[in-house]
Amino acid sequence: MAAKLSVNLNAIAMLRNRRDLPWPSVTGLGRIALEAGASGLTVHPRPDQRHIRFSDLGPIRTLIDGAFPGAEFNMEGFPEEGFLRLVEEHRPEQVTLVPDDPSQATSDHGWDFQKDRALLEKVVGRIKQLGLRVSLFADGDPDREALKIAREVGADRIELYTGPYGGCYDDPAQAASLAETLGQTAEIALDLGLDVNAGHDLTVANLPALVTRIPALAEVSIGHGLTADALVYGMAETVRRFRRACGQDA
Repeated sequence: MAAKLSVNLNAIAMLRNRRDLPWPSVTGLGRIALEAGASGLTVHPRPDQRHIRFSDLGPIRTLIDGAFPGAEFNMEGFPEEGFLRLVEEHRPEQVTLVPDDPSQATSDHGWDFQKDRALLEKVVGRIKQLGLRVSLFADGDPDREALKIAREVGADRIELYTGPYGGCYDDPAQAASLAETLGQTAEIALDLGLDVNAGHDLTVANLPALVTRIPALAEVSIGHGLTADALVYGMAETVRRFRRACGQDA
């Protein structure tokens, strides 16, 4: 089954926030993405609200519930108390936990599952009590013991951090090597009973090789590359292009 596409709205929100104006509209472009066949919308509400604002979350939840009930809302974030309260208020179908410092420009590494086990066990348990799916950001290293901990703390999925893979856009040999490593990591996770998502610097050009290597890939969440393409092709056509790259019939 082809990987689902979740459109990350952070870059759209960051562009909007350059002016004290309501455009580009986060929900408006989210609607276009869902109408074009995206399976869901992703946000990463950071404490400083430098892109997605807390006030965006309710309208996104309402958009999905009211017009696209089959779509999913995915909220990413570091599990500090403020983020967890937003999760409890807006009840996304999926919560993706990342080990980011709030000052980071973007996510750039996965969890140290051994070191962070106690934190993850506590937080994942709290989220699971709400009946929500939990995904944990993971490096692409095929470390069975680390992924076993992810399963033991109660996660449903991992999200493979694909930044290094995306960074090889001008080095096909290195990209192929990293795709193989990501594939091995995915196979371990699947064997342990974890589903596998992926995200970071994925593009129409590099997605096909990844989904070929990981045919059971459940979902990709894409923001920067998709938003950049939308400036050229428009949001609807860009979503269709990314869906085809995921192996979907667009």
